[in-house]
Amino acid sequence: MLFQSYILYKFILYINNSMFLKSLLIKYKSVVKFILTFLLVYLLLSVTYKLYLDYSDGSKFYPDYLTNLVAKQSELLLQSFGYDATIEKHSNEPSMKLIINNKFVARVVEGCNSISVIILFISFIIAFAGRFKVTFLYLFAGSVLIYVVNLGRIVILTIGLYHYPWRREILHTVIFPLIIYGIVFLLWMFWVNRFSNLKKNNG
Repeated sequence: MLFQSYILYKFILYINNSMFLKSLLIKYKSVVKFILTFLLVYLLLSVTYKLYLDYSDGSKFYPDYLTNLVAKQSELLLQSFGYDATIEKHSNEPSMKLIINNKFVARVVEGCNSISVIILFISFIIAFAGRFKVTFLYLFAGSVLIYVVNLGRIVILTIGLYHYPWRREILHTVIFPLIIYGIVFLLWMFWVNRFSNLKKNNG
């Protein structure tokens, strides 16, 4: 940690003493502002989320409230599609089992609750923020959309694994990650092109 701080300190000194880099920073001020804002917001939200996970003991909502909520909602959605679905605690790891017709099909871990993806989405939007009200509404609507799409992703993935277990690798590691990150990318592009200060400044 001390070594990293020393390297960062020397790097900052180098920037301050270099007229060339100063001119670059001035020239690309908006780019630097975006990067710094994105990193700051992402770090702040990630640390906050990490503290939430550290203080979640899993005694009431296992393994934590948000992951447990996603598991329960996935169970309800599967039941609404006519599947005999249940959830239960995983005995060997902090996750919830998704079971269809007494068959363990999938597990809902902390990484499945979409919060990390929402943090990434929020950090980008704030770094490219527009008017406060529009930014706030877009953050709220976008976060809800990501959460809902993620729920749908889990349900469809579970159904896919139930009927086509031999497709597990491509379903879990390729197709369904593309869905969630694809929607985030589309939300980013829509924001930049329609509402952000970047669009206003270039107009």
